[in-house]
Amino acid sequence: MSEHPIFSEEMREIVESFIVETREIFEDLEHDLLQLEKTPDDRQLVDKIFRAVHTVKGTSGFLSLEQLSLLAHHFEDVLNRLRKGTLAFEPTMMDVLFDAFDLMKQLLQQVETRNLQPLPIGAAIERLQAIAEGKPAPARSESAPAAPTPEARTTPPATAPASETADTSRSTPAASAPSGNGQAARRDQSTETIRVEVRRLDNLMDLVGELVLGRNRLLQLLSELSTDGDNAELLRELADTTTQIDFITTELQSAVMHTRMVQIGRVFNKFPRLVRDLAREFDKQIELIIEGEETELDKSLIEEISDPLVHLIRNAADHGIEDPETRRARGKSPTGRIRLAASQEGNHIVIEIEDDGAGIDPEKLKAKALEKGLITEKEAAEMSDREALELIFRAGFSTAQRVSKVSGRGVGMDVVKTNITKLNGTISVHSVPGQGTRFTLKLPLTLAIIQSLLVRVGEEAFAIPLHSVIEVVGLEPGTVYTIKGREVIRLRDAVIPLLRVGEMLQVPGWTYHPERAYAVIVGIAHHRLGLIVDDLIGQKEIVIKPLGNYLKKVPGVAGSTILGDGRVIMILDVGELVRMETQRLRGSEAFQAALVTA
Repeated sequence: MSEHPIFSEEMREIVESFIVETREIFEDLEHDLLQLEKTPDDRQLVDKIFRAVHTVKGTSGFLSLEQLSLLAHHFEDVLNRLRKGTLAFEPTMMDVLFDAFDLMKQLLQQVETRNLQPLPIGAAIERLQAIAEGKPAPARSESAPAAPTPEARTTPPATAPASETADTSRSTPAASAPSGNGQAARRDQSTETIRVEVRRLDNLMDLVGELVLGRNRLLQLLSELSTDGDNAELLRELADTTTQIDFITTELQSAVMHTRMVQIGRVFNKFPRLVRDLAREFDKQIELIIEGEETELDKSLIEEISDPLVHLIRNAADHGIEDPETRRARGKSPTGRIRLAASQEGNHIVIEIEDDGAGIDPEKLKAKALEKGLITEKEAAEMSDREALELIFRAGFSTAQRVSKVSGRGVGMDVVKTNITKLNGTISVHSVPGQGTRFTLKLPLTLAIIQSLLVRVGEEAFAIPLHSVIEVVGLEPGTVYTIKGREVIRLRDAVIPLLRVGEMLQVPGWTYHPERAYAVIVGIAHHRLGLIVDDLIGQKEIVIKPLGNYLKKVPGVAGSTILGDGRVIMILDVGELVRMETQRLRGSEAFQAALVTA
């Protein structure tokens, strides 16, 4: 089969523009269809949806995308009769419109992947024709392609098309989510924009990273030079120039990073449809409240957090929110609420997923973990409620009473934690039985350039991401205790295990001198670990460089960076170190017992 003529080199720019513009139309259209279901008498909204579908019909017809154009035509016919008042709105119409919309998105994805295989759209067209004539819609045809699952609808394609672009003015409209008082209208943004291919921004970001390394090298050399002698005046001029380059580099770095920043609404605006479909599947009444959708973070992170958020939202809808009858019996409103909120805290973004459902009973979690053999009876007896809640992140752990498309297969929450940890982020859970559950995600705004604490171990230097550092304490004589062969320190009301970095990474020539060492206290969620280092070098902004195939599997190492003096040093993977040490300690019942009584 010959390739469709739209994929010729002459049509490349036109097709790329069509993909980007249609994707933006579909983002708005999904929100507007959800709003139409709530306010079917809003004529302006019907007109807006009609114009969007009409645009898709016209542009796809111009490109000879016959199936997309035909489907849009029949979709448009229903909307045209609604806007003229010749057709009365019925709630059952929305399922037909959403099914047709899902097919339109599948057809667009075919254009993105350059695979225009015909889809069976006849049944969808037949159903659109029926509701346009005021008749009941025929049942879904078994031969028709299944609508994308909630997860598939929310997850972007694994391989982005060559046309993927970023809006350099960051004017992507954020989604207005349904809320208690029905916020309805989106904010129109008329900021003048240009589109830039993401790979160009990636290349620019790499160049800025190299510039930062060069700036750091220049600052290092300047600090090593002496201001004495005949070159004092020249050195002062060099210092002034270095200061200027330092300022310009910092400003340029900030500007480039901001061109890669997009509003998290790009992810959030997909969830109202997800929650709507889940509520219908489980016969529940669920209201989604979205806050902080204008919060910005790096585009690479936007693509990575979609899957974890899908898992958390669908678990809230399935496990968290009770059915209306149960909620009434418990004195609650029959409509459950899920809150999805984002905010910025310094160089991090905080995302909260909160529901007012049944909550999580720590005792039931312990019982389930015992049943599955994930913990011992002794561990269960000594486990705090906070530690019990962390059991939901164990691989293979599930409390679902049934297996459904949404949950119950023992996978999901462990994947969420793994994915968040890979992004140098943390996830924690808080729950009150009978009142609800809140998951809190904390992520860096960008993964390219981070603040770090430089430490010395033997003759080697290492970087520890600063967002994981809680505090640093000096190890004075008598402050380190040994419990069942494991070193710990008592820090205020907590007993914190220690890890010798030099021993773990087998640093050549390293010798442990506890009286001259420091413990860098790091943490992931509520887990704490003290990393024993010989000395503190200082705080430094570093550019993360990926490791090659030979080194990328070294335990406890996340990447590398280049210092101002040209040395290449390793960046410690705090999440991996905490995970390794937690597993090691969990396997020692004697140590756990001693730790509780210490």
